[in-house]
Amino acid sequence: MISPAAGDALPAAPPGQASTPGGLAAVLFDMDGLLVDSEPLWFETECAIMARMGSPWTRADQEALIGGSLTHSVGYMRAAAARPAPPGVVARWMVEDMAARVRERGVPLKPGAAPLLAEVAAAGLPSALVTSAERPVMAAVLAVTGLAFTVTICGGDVTRNKPDPEPYRRAAGLLGADPRRCVALDDSPSGVASAEGAGCAVVAVPSVPLAAQPGRVVVESLAAVSLAALRKIVADQHPLTGKS
Repeated sequence: MISPAAGDALPAAPPGQASTPGGLAAVLFDMDGLLVDSEPLWFETECAIMARMGSPWTRADQEALIGGSLTHSVGYMRAAAARPAPPGVVARWMVEDMAARVRERGVPLKPGAAPLLAEVAAAGLPSALVTSAERPVMAAVLAVTGLAFTVTICGGDVTRNKPDPEPYRRAAGLLGADPRRCVALDDSPSGVASAEGAGCAVVAVPSVPLAAQPGRVVVESLAAVSLAALRKIVADQHPLTGKS
């Protein structure tokens, strides 16, 4: 059972109450690299853990993990380590170290994130946070930023993480929304693939190069995104849904 995250920055109406028939039903947000500039802290965490396992860590290594699950990250790091620790130990190090860094130092919002979140909330639209991070890390981010969502999905809430469609499909289901009437915003190729596989329209704010294609809008920053634009994306893709 996924309950709304704690916090009072983004009150939202119950699922579906604020959307027009056939229009935008909900907005689904990734976390790391999309809403918050957490990648520098993740890099510090990964460097520290790799040092414990006797090997260096590079920006290229970090890029290979963007948007991936904890299981994928642990496997990659252990394969690159001179003295790999057991998978469960590396996973615990990752979660505990990152959550501590977020709590101690905070994490900044990405440009455009606060205005867009406020606009979605003011419209009474349901929202979801859909992250591959584990719950202690997600909880630390929500605590230091004050952000809140109607529902939250973290890595531990699904059996198959991004790029599988399950995370975004589950978020839409918890909101009682048709995925085709949801817009998902993500920065990683795996997150974009997950959202598209779930049937959502996608706005990509890529951390690595990502091409636009039908059903996917690519922008440089959330500052270029408005609620009106999200509504138009759904209307353009499903112009007849209002008659269903």
